[in-house]
Amino acid sequence: MTDVRITNLRCEYFSNPLGLGERRPRLSWMMEAGGRGQKQTAYRVRVASSLSALAGSPADLWDSGRVASNQTNQIGYQGQTLAARQQAWWNVTVWDREDQPVESEPAWFELGLLDRADWQAQWIGSELAGGPYAYAPAPFLRRAFGLEGTLTRARLYITALGLYEASINGQPVGADRLAPGWTDYSKRVNYRTYDVTDLLAPGENVLGALLGDGWYCGHVGWRERQYYGDRPHLLAQLEVTLSSGKLVTIASDGTWKWTPSPIRSADLQMGESYDARCELPGWNMPGFNEAGWHPVLTFGDPGIAIEANRGPAVHTQEELKPIVPPYPTSQNLGAPWIFDLGQNMVGHVRLTLSGPAGTTVRIRHAEVLNPDGTLYTTNLREARATDYYTLKGAGVEVYEPRFTFHGFRYVELKGFPGQPTAEAVTGVVIHSELAPTGSFECSDALLNQLQHNIQWGQKGNFVDLPTDCPQRDERLGWTGDAQVFIRTAIFNRDVAAFFTRWQQAMADGQTVQGAIPSFAPTLKGVSQDGGPAWADAVLVCPWTLHLAYGDTRLLAEYYPSFKRFIDFLVATSPGLIRCHPDTLAVTQSVTGADIDRTEKLFGGYGDWLSINADTPKDLIGTAFLAYSARLMGRIASVLGKPEDAKRYAGLFEDTRGAFQHRYVTAQGLVAGLTQTGYVLALHFDLLPEALRPAAVQELVRDIRQRGMRLSTGFVGAPYLLHVLARFGQLDVAYQLLLQKAWPSWLYSVTQGATTIWERWDGWTHDKGFQDPGMNSFNHYAYGSVGDWLYGVVAGIEIDPAHPGYEHIVFQPQPGGGLSYARAETETIRGRVASGWRLEDGILTLNLTVPANCTATAFIPAAAPAAVSELGGGTGAVFQRMENGAAVYALESGTYTFQSPKPGLPGER
Repeated sequence: MTDVRITNLRCEYFSNPLGLGERRPRLSWMMEAGGRGQKQTAYRVRVASSLSALAGSPADLWDSGRVASNQTNQIGYQGQTLAARQQAWWNVTVWDREDQPVESEPAWFELGLLDRADWQAQWIGSELAGGPYAYAPAPFLRRAFGLEGTLTRARLYITALGLYEASINGQPVGADRLAPGWTDYSKRVNYRTYDVTDLLAPGENVLGALLGDGWYCGHVGWRERQYYGDRPHLLAQLEVTLSSGKLVTIASDGTWKWTPSPIRSADLQMGESYDARCELPGWNMPGFNEAGWHPVLTFGDPGIAIEANRGPAVHTQEELKPIVPPYPTSQNLGAPWIFDLGQNMVGHVRLTLSGPAGTTVRIRHAEVLNPDGTLYTTNLREARATDYYTLKGAGVEVYEPRFTFHGFRYVELKGFPGQPTAEAVTGVVIHSELAPTGSFECSDALLNQLQHNIQWGQKGNFVDLPTDCPQRDERLGWTGDAQVFIRTAIFNRDVAAFFTRWQQAMADGQTVQGAIPSFAPTLKGVSQDGGPAWADAVLVCPWTLHLAYGDTRLLAEYYPSFKRFIDFLVATSPGLIRCHPDTLAVTQSVTGADIDRTEKLFGGYGDWLSINADTPKDLIGTAFLAYSARLMGRIASVLGKPEDAKRYAGLFEDTRGAFQHRYVTAQGLVAGLTQTGYVLALHFDLLPEALRPAAVQELVRDIRQRGMRLSTGFVGAPYLLHVLARFGQLDVAYQLLLQKAWPSWLYSVTQGATTIWERWDGWTHDKGFQDPGMNSFNHYAYGSVGDWLYGVVAGIEIDPAHPGYEHIVFQPQPGGGLSYARAETETIRGRVASGWRLEDGILTLNLTVPANCTATAFIPAAAPAAVSELGGGTGAVFQRMENGAAVYALESGTYTFQSPKPGLPGER
């Protein structure tokens, strides 16, 4: 009897998703089994219109029949055309290596509204509108309606230009925060679908909504308010199916009513002001007297796409309590109180208190403290990050902001009635719903804290989109930050749907000529060409998703966007020198503008925040032109476009030649003589093989001259350790990794950081705080080193020839004086793990290969005979010796290898 189990059935990366916008969704599952060598030899997917129909044979929507394949993900639905609102049940049968069938439990998916004709709702809102620097209260909206008969099903399709929170009969609809998220509202808005069957009842019901300004009419970036519009709009459609078969639709229209809510103002950056004296108990419940409420305004169709949200929602994830009792900032009466949550986090405060009606408490937030123990807020720039709560005077009161979020560790309360205790403040952590997938641990406590900081930096900056910082007046989806970090992000969490959604934002910001902006969604008045390493995210991110998740549909969907981007680069790179100093002005489209404008091509941000090392911008640009051309060739090959693949491979070779001609001397020196220059030339394979040793030596020389310190900024740092390890300098890589003096990854850790800093020197003993104009203490870009921890220290890597972890490469490289390291990551095919320990002169290596996968393991050893496999058995086959490692081919299963401690170049 087989021990195979089929688990984790998902559709478009979600478990039982509701409201899909994809007519031919992709299905996936995992195969789990004990022992070794288990694999899937065939599968059969069955999709039916109901759970009972799934029991029939064949299923009434699609029956794939037996398909000889080991594929377990990205299986596209190929059955009857699915309609809007249609629910489908499915399961899968797989045959194992012994040709024994195993059937999964059923799963389901349901489509949402697919066409504009499916929407009967109108855009509605209130008369409340602020101004560029003035705020308006958030409006309550309500619609009472009756239902007769028994309900069998109810769905709420809802979105907003702005933010919404919905309720039915006083009960919240879903747990989403900051819904529906940020898109380029001049082009599209996303909606979400909720099953609200259990919230409705026969008789009178009430559908309520609370609207917030959000990104639509609040502050975005460095702008004043009302960038897209002057007030929030709601679009809602409730569809109720009765047992009689009758469909009742309650849509947003002119019959709704509105009134101001207790939220007197709300802004994502500035904060929220709430007056509990203005509460209206029962406003969203049946029987409420809505006399004095006003008819809503209706608004014309903005002519933008209304699409099902492809990404995960933002949810409350965890809560933090102060780690020490609160303390006053001075002995003066009424002095503010400071709370330390012990962790730089993103979200808001839950305030618990009691006091006289009309008492107003000010809640301020900061990441770090000044030397005198007060909040350091100058790095917030124009963001006030301040909430206000006015008490109603009715016993214990609890307040949580709804339409704002802050980046903070420290909370200051001013005006608190009495002396607060630690119970007064709770930190409520929010971020997009991204399942944890990975962990890394080693014998060095500082490296473990670094991993902790990387994880928290990712959580705090993955709030609906990959932002650069969560605290100041910016919080934009910077493309460069995302592309350097995405590989680390994938190790840590399931980000497939998250980045799939963001890819659309990059495409929406693309100009007519093909340029990709610095951040997405983009804004008017900034360069629409993000420049090298930033704009290239349009290729790097989806290619990385393909490697990790086997996703080719994303590559195919945006292939025209990729081509336009490459065409733009070639057209604006004389002699294939990107960002050439002599580049003339060209006409570029400005997203959202009625006319084009002429602007000089952007030279890029260079190696952003490098330390005393100015890498030429055109060198960086040309290196990334070559890199993007190579990726484009690989993408074309994956998509079965051989002519394109050949053309882009040729573009890579031509650009490499241009790079060598302009930037490389006959002695292997690279223009600028910077670490980043050498790193890009080596990592992107831009140097002749004969010159690579000289370039490596120049790179190491520069590192040693700086006292074993790096100088790389955002562009060079992600690749620096990889290059050193690849070219035989593992000892230098470990010395940089373990360096505690700045600039280094561990310097901020030694200073008590709990997230990744934007700058290597955000604070130093000799200079204090860096330039407050740009000094975030939660900025994930330098967390890209996490990729090296997983991929080199622990040794878990993808085989590009077999994406989606179908074939895994284990190549741990112990060193740095570490006595052990272990990592694991839950891939789309199952759990992959690698751990090693050095003890009593013996290296022990533990590996886990998921069922239906294979692996190649590089085991450090002096000779084949030096390696022993504990437990023995089948599944591990020695292949060869290579670069001081015994190479084994592994079937699925768990393995433990041992070998005498080899000479490890990474040891100190």
